[in-house]
Amino acid sequence: MSKICQITGKKRMVGNNVSHANNKTKRTFEVNLFKKKFFMPDTGEWITLRVSAHGLKTINKIGVEEAVKRGRKNGLID
Repeated sequence: MSKICQITGKKRMVGNNVSHANNKTKRTFEVNLFKKKFFMPDTGEWITLRVSAHGLKTINKIGVEEAVKRGRKNGLID
């Protein structure tokens, strides 16, 4: 399972470690992902999603049904 938020689509970024001597080496910035269970009131079932911290804020703002609908439309949720 890849490290991609199923709500926002956030994934790892690539950048540089920069030393005091200005030497640059590649590094990755990982996403702050959580495995969370959400209750879907319309179907009466629980679903498990891998969401980022920003994805949790989005779910709190627009609701879990709308967030899952957008995630399925964008191809992030199976």
